Amino acid sequence: MDVEKSSEKKSRSGLQKLYKAVMFALVVAAVTKELQKDPADREWHGTVAGFVPYEFRIPTFARAKERLWDPEAEHVIGPQVFGVGWTVNVGRVVAVVKDRFTD
Repeated sequence: MDVEKSSEKKSRSGLQKLYKAVMFALVVAAVTKELQKDPADREWHGTVAGFVPYEFRIPTFARAKERLWDPEAEHVIGPQVFGVGWTVNVGRVVAVVKDRFTD
């Protein structure tokens, strides 16, 4: 039993390290992409690696609400409020669940 738990921990640890390395690489790529632009053209948001969204602008309440609680949105998954990757639009999840159980 202890051997199985140990190998599970090692496997999880390896996946966590891989995840952290990939996320670090994506952050570096996004920042590099912005720094290669003319200072006047830097937007600090967009995509990197062709499809991974990044958002480095100072978060606003409106943007946080739009990305975290927008029941009218088309998608459940959207860009982070700040950082690289995606986040769950909890408002859309609640709306979908509510629609399923009220019909």
